[in-house]
Amino acid sequence: MAKKPTSKKSEQEMALKAPSPAKATLADLQHYYREMLMIRRFEERAGQMYGMGLIGGFCHLYIGQEAVVVGIQSALKDGDSVITGYRDHGHMLALGMDPKAVMAELTGRSGGSSRGKGGSMHMFDPEKGFYGGHGIVGAQVSLGTGLGFAAKYRETDNVSVTYFGDGAANQGQVYESFNMAKLWDLPVIFVIENNQYAMGTSVSRSSSEIELYRRGESFRIPGMAVDGMDVLAVKAAADYAVEHCRAGKGPIILEMKTYRYRGHSMSDPAKYRSKEEVQKMRTESDPIERVKAKLLEAKSISEDDLKSVDKEVREIVVGAADFAQSSPEPDAGELYTDVLA
Repeated sequence: MAKKPTSKKSEQEMALKAPSPAKATLADLQHYYREMLMIRRFEERAGQMYGMGLIGGFCHLYIGQEAVVVGIQSALKDGDSVITGYRDHGHMLALGMDPKAVMAELTGRSGGSSRGKGGSMHMFDPEKGFYGGHGIVGAQVSLGTGLGFAAKYRETDNVSVTYFGDGAANQGQVYESFNMAKLWDLPVIFVIENNQYAMGTSVSRSSSEIELYRRGESFRIPGMAVDGMDVLAVKAAADYAVEHCRAGKGPIILEMKTYRYRGHSMSDPAKYRSKEEVQKMRTESDPIERVKAKLLEAKSISEDDLKSVDKEVREIVVGAADFAQSSPEPDAGELYTDVLA
């Protein structure tokens, strides 16, 4: 797959301007609202179950970042692949995985998507195009690049959406992956979910280049910064990136400027930022409230209608929690299954 020499591109061409937010029908907005609300309510319940001791190990919640996965998923099609790090529950739900199977996996039960052996950080569903949450920081970026290679090798127009965070953006294997992806013009959308604090250190204190969408410039990979708290801005950027990759133009970087309301994990008190800062983000930029406001402005849906959606979502989440608690623990013999030799 030798690549012909290409002309040099200017720095300006590498730094793309984000497109205007996508136009959305009332049905689109209702869909985005429900999908984001499902993730929010699911994660809130997962946090409660962790506090009750029903979820062990690590548990990283996605509360606040819902617009990223919902917006990007709306631009994908069957056959595309998705891979991410350990903050993965939202990605699975956006892909359409059964909330019961996701919650059962969190509790380590046999009804889980990985039969109770993966837990919070390691769930998979290849039938949905989901190739896992991964606990090693940045490791999924190389795997996602491999998924892009597979798509091109098989001569499909599928893309690989490879998510990682601002902390992982400083890992060496990320740049090896960038180099290979551009060298072979692989259809990889590198999505940097910049929630600003990695494990607890702000981007400005850990990165010499804080505009993370520029990280691909030395490899001639274009990138753009996107408002990751606005699902319509995410959708527009995702549409652009998907078209770029399907046209055979190689990889692209989308830096989603987003924010997590909770700590890095359930064991993190998040004392490195003020309560006022978090509240300001909730008040001014919450992705669910933004869509809710648009729905109410359209006057085609009422507060009562939205409350009904919330009630329906809560019932699904409660059902998932009940299923998880009633599902049996894996049989001891499962220790010897799914082991490659």
